[in-house]
Amino acid sequence: MDAKELWETPKKYLDKQIELDGWIRNHRKQKNFGFINLNDGTCFKQTQIVYDDSLSKFEEIQKLKVGSAVHVLGRLAKSEGGKQDYEVKAIDVVLLGDADEDYPIQPKRHTLEFLREQAYLRPRTNTYFAIFKIRSVAAMAIHAYFQKNGYVYVNTPLITTADCEGSDQMFKITTLDFNNLPKNKDGSVDMSKDLFGKKAFITGSGQLHGEAFALAFQKIYTFGPTFRTENSNTKTHANEFWMIEPEIAFCDINKLMDIEEDMLKSVVREVLEKCSEELEFLDKNVQNGLIQKLQQLVDSKFVRISHHEAIDILKNSGEKWEFEPNYDSDIAKEHEKYLTSYFNGPVFIKDWPKDIKAYYMKLNDDGKTVAAVDLEVPGAGELMGGSQRETDYQKILSRCKELGVDTSTIDWYLNLRRFGSVEHSGFGMGFERLIIYLTGVENIRDVIPFPRTPNNCLY
Repeated sequence: MDAKELWETPKKYLDKQIELDGWIRNHRKQKNFGFINLNDGTCFKQTQIVYDDSLSKFEEIQKLKVGSAVHVLGRLAKSEGGKQDYEVKAIDVVLLGDADEDYPIQPKRHTLEFLREQAYLRPRTNTYFAIFKIRSVAAMAIHAYFQKNGYVYVNTPLITTADCEGSDQMFKITTLDFNNLPKNKDGSVDMSKDLFGKKAFITGSGQLHGEAFALAFQKIYTFGPTFRTENSNTKTHANEFWMIEPEIAFCDINKLMDIEEDMLKSVVREVLEKCSEELEFLDKNVQNGLIQKLQQLVDSKFVRISHHEAIDILKNSGEKWEFEPNYDSDIAKEHEKYLTSYFNGPVFIKDWPKDIKAYYMKLNDDGKTVAAVDLEVPGAGELMGGSQRETDYQKILSRCKELGVDTSTIDWYLNLRRFGSVEHSGFGMGFERLIIYLTGVENIRDVIPFPRTPNNCLY
């Protein structure tokens, strides 16, 4: 059996013989008895195994080391200690996989920095076990939300020739021999000799391909890995991360905000319901008030203001800013924190200056702003970014020209405006940003199983 089944209905197994497989998290030895904390990976709760010198293998069991895998045969009994209600009285403990003496995850408090260097073993600690369980539940909750609401799941390509943001932050891929590159007469590399006959990249977003499918299925979403070459060492940036990107036809920016709010609340509710033990641990050990923060989000009504209104609030706040708020600029982390505190909850900021946003966003009637929206949440800042998409062919061509976007690689995307285009919108949410919010962990390196950041590509 597994520990999850055992601890969901312990009274059912009281005084009965059970068998468990798992890994030793802690082993406390006394002269005539000992305690093994066992975790089998099926739930956060550890099982206390009690054994004494009445067992013929007592001395052998005493030699078992932390990190080892074992098979336990025992009987579930009421615990004689005060830290748990039940424990397993061992009948036999069999070593399945030994751990060397230098096993680095010992039963003591390790720093997150140290555990990043042991990424292949850190899921065996309470903190990372909780984080990655929440990550799994949140991922399924996202799929469940979109499937329940009639969205089609689309697997957009990881290899692409289209730069969604036009920011030249995509990894380039090639099969060419770097030591013998084919050259054109002008000395440039002849990409026609490459596998795809042209420059190709690893995707930075599934949005463009997603829009094509939204104009056939009406509601779609993508959920997969994306890659950026940005050389940033902040706590919220990584070179490989996961994105959720829905695209919805017959949808304006106001309806889009409704969907963002409904989706986020649905996911948070699911995590609150299914990860109570993990959240309680993180609330106590990582971020005090975490559960209250998540519950408050579920219960709140998200505020909606324009970028201009946000700047008004910041300028009239009386605060001394490191970065002065500007009507033509992005807002800084300190501004995001102030605004969510000002409204005591999540805030949608819409209608952004066109010059700081992407070419595909719908130009508003004022000619100065676009129908873009960012969602700011307490404690994490920007969590989602979306927009109503520009559907006018000439307008989007003009925007591409303004921003210096090479239209030759996205002609198919632009042509969507010529072949039955309708009002449509979409947003992107960095999955790791969501996990940071759900767990209270501050660094993106701690919510990705094997993080890829500048100068770090271990494992």
